[in-house]
Amino acid sequence: MIRELKTLLVVAKEGTFAAAGNKIGLTQAAVSAQMQRLEQELGLKLFDKVGRSAELNATGRQILDQAKDIIDRYNSLGTSTETTVNALTLKIGAISSAQRHALPHILQHYFQSQPNVRIKILPGVSINLVDQVDSSELSLAVTIMPPFPLHADLIWRPLVSEPYVCVTPKDWECQDWREALITNPFIRYDRTSFGGRQVDRFLQRAAVDVDEKCEADELEALIGLVAAGAGVALIPKAFDFSPWQSSITELPLGKQTFFREIGLVYPRSQQHNTAIAELIQTIEDYYQDLD
Repeated sequence: MIRELKTLLVVAKEGTFAAAGNKIGLTQAAVSAQMQRLEQELGLKLFDKVGRSAELNATGRQILDQAKDIIDRYNSLGTSTETTVNALTLKIGAISSAQRHALPHILQHYFQSQPNVRIKILPGVSINLVDQVDSSELSLAVTIMPPFPLHADLIWRPLVSEPYVCVTPKDWECQDWREALITNPFIRYDRTSFGGRQVDRFLQRAAVDVDEKCEADELEALIGLVAAGAGVALIPKAFDFSPWQSSITELPLGKQTFFREIGLVYPRSQQHNTAIAELIQTIEDYYQDLD
């Protein structure tokens, strides 16, 4: 029933079965079947027919708050009640580079002023994290800026612009990024991610054909592959590359440099929550200090 309740929340937010299906990757018929199962299990009619569509009725709207509570409780299963007494738990999401390099410093400072807040960090790619914030599964997330407009009830706060560079193995002695990309095996930044789509668009604009050998989402995995001599890559300068300094060469893209925009996404309704507002400020302070 949890799956059906989650779908119910999306239906309520999106307004129609078709729009909800587009949001969560289901057909309209699959969404309709889930809602029929939910009505049968509850023994309640949640929707009224209005023309050719179905709309939540008064019972359905009443069920929504209970559904949200059930999903929140379900998501918190396995947490210790002893360690969370009088503590607020915030679920936040972050792309891997932010988890590894930014959140440790951010949370160290945050817990000094908010000792009774418990943080649960969930990993994910940006598109999934944005969806989880949109469906209230996360309080906020550090993601790559989406290439599409966010819903009106979500807020985007920019944090940092990370320039892309061409990275090559040190002993290949590459001098020019274009030549390096054309003449060597290419390690691709996962094309399903927002950042990977930026790389695809850049290659198209630059009219560069690459010999793709490997695809990965983790930036450190990409650098590791380059350092091992597997190929060249286009990656954002998201952290200090010095640990690989003896194994890689960075080739700037010059006037064709493009950027990965990192930012915060969170529900407009959360901005007045004291614990969340302070976490947002702590995150922004950290990134401002990097400049």
